Amino acid sequence: MNDPLAPGAVIGILGGGQLGRMLSVAASRLGYRCHIYEPGAAPAGDVAFRLTTAPYEDEAALRAFAASVDVVTYEFENVPAAALDLIESLVPIRPNRRALAVSQDRLTEKDFLSGLGLAVAPYAAVDSADDLAAALAGQDRAILKTRRFGYDGKGQLRLAAGDDPAAAWAEVNAPAVLEGFVDFTAEISVIVARGADGAVAAYDPGLNVHEGGILRTTTVPAGVPGRLIPEAVLIASRIVTALDYVGVMGVELFVTPRGLVVNEIAPRVHNSGHWTQAGCAVDQFEQHIRAVAGLPLGDGQRHADVVMENLIGDDMDRVPALLAAPDTQVHLYGKAEVKPGRKMGHANRILRR
Repeated sequence: MNDPLAPGAVIGILGGGQLGRMLSVAASRLGYRCHIYEPGAAPAGDVAFRLTTAPYEDEAALRAFAASVDVVTYEFENVPAAALDLIESLVPIRPNRRALAVSQDRLTEKDFLSGLGLAVAPYAAVDSADDLAAALAGQDRAILKTRRFGYDGKGQLRLAAGDDPAAAWAEVNAPAVLEGFVDFTAEISVIVARGADGAVAAYDPGLNVHEGGILRTTTVPAGVPGRLIPEAVLIASRIVTALDYVGVMGVELFVTPRGLVVNEIAPRVHNSGHWTQAGCAVDQFEQHIRAVAGLPLGDGQRHADVVMENLIGDDMDRVPALLAAPDTQVHLYGKAEVKPGRKMGHANRILRR
């Protein structure tokens, strides 16, 4: 796909959660239609042009989906490789497969980032209890993470000196990576976009606060030393350029006394970028659609200070008050059932214009 998609074209989205929902809304503003492919419940289906509900192993459904769209993107990383192989043989996928391959495996991701000369937490591959014992030697604190399928704190186990490696391995029991603990003062994230023409645009870094492994708030400006802002943006730009990336990426970084350390990357629109809906003329969702459709990237300049708060589980009880609050946007995801730890929506509150 060399020319920009014309209005009326169809963008396929793998995954039907809240990110797919908000991507579909953004696409509609630019005159595009979205076809969602989702094996399970699909909040995105409420606002999309078309929804296919089928497993990723259904070859006929995948072929029909690919035949109905002009380009394919995704809202989460863990689409099976076989499904991607089939789709890619029929229609372009943006961002590219390399970005997925890197981000789907924590060890591959660490190797890629360190290969760029970027600072990451000390790490070691762990494939057995013996590997874990060796990697833990000399560590005061560390985090054992499964190499694949971890999100929102899942697939992670915090360890300290004296913990039993055999017991820890029995709990995880999957290919993993042990990361040494990083003594950081803050976590920030950069939402960066790269267009089909190689142009790069980044949003201001946001300050992230987590509770129980789940993002609770992102605040912009981040309140970190000013010299770190261009450094963070440069790191994010180096990553997307090295991957020949097209689309929006979230890059999480630790602020430490020795500088910025890359925590992880997400090859998609990101929870910590929801603030852009209230703080920028072109939010991260429109930016991603622009990129994958071959349009020029938009202006990511921030026009307001914003705090984004995730609405998790029983936070839904606060929605009436949030709806009545000044300078506050409420975004609900249309999920049928409220559960502890489930992201049900978010609120963007403008702090200053």
